[in-house]
Amino acid sequence: QVQLVESGGGSVQAGGSLRLSCAASRSILSINRMGWYRQAPGKERELVADVIFRGFTNYADSVKGRFTISSDNAKNTVYLQMNTVKPEDTAVYYCRASIGPSDYWGQGTQVTVSS
Repeated sequence: QVQLVESGGGSVQAGGSLRLSCAASRSILSINRMGWYRQAPGKERELVADVIFRGFTNYADSVKGRFTISSDNAKNTVYLQMNTVKPEDTAVYYCRASIGPSDYWGQGTQVTVSS
């Protein structure tokens, strides 16, 4: 099992930046895959970006070139650097960890982008 705690959300104007953090309760080197998802009001939860700890990263088309996922193994933390944000990036952002057949989620952090 793993507990995930997100932080870094908030309100930002369009064109600005935010960095989200996801702190895991165990070594992220023992986790197969970690990623960021988001859910806007009235919409389904969608993948934003994830990383497999062989170094492979994957991004939604809507965030490519603007968002970057990274990790700090010493801090057991995964980050999502969000640059040039848009109003359509407004959502609750969730961290997800996959260990074997099981998925674990954080509580979410709200990101609001104003135009």
